Amino acid sequence: MSSTPTDYFGLTIPLMDLLGLVPQHADETGSRTFLPWRAELTNSRGDIHGGTLMSVLDFTLSAAARGADRSVGMATIDMTTSFLSPGRGDLTFTARCLRRGKSIAFCEGEAHDAQGELVVRATATFKVIRKRPGGD
Repeated sequence: MSSTPTDYFGLTIPLMDLLGLVPQHADETGSRTFLPWRAELTNSRGDIHGGTLMSVLDFTLSAAARGADRSVGMATIDMTTSFLSPGRGDLTFTARCLRRGKSIAFCEGEAHDAQGELVVRATATFKVIRKRPGGD
């Protein structure tokens, strides 16, 4: 881990730094992140832990909800996750925003392993948080 916090699409998120998440892309078309495999992220079988997968999905989904709009934040209201195969090795997460209104955003996303196998899929609903003028 770097001593300089990673820029997560305009945000500093210590948990994502701790997990080693690599932000790759976020705009109005969606978001993409990359999670390099590390033993510290695994369960007793050596697969990426479900809690890790959900945390990274939550972030990647919220980045898709924000898109390129840095004037808003997202608060997770609901997230439904389906684990389809063990997370082995490096994983790529992608997400897209299906609809974002003034106060609610609906997103879907997934993670694939290096062989392209679908590992996990999720849908999420976010509350759009408008930043206060002059605030961060």
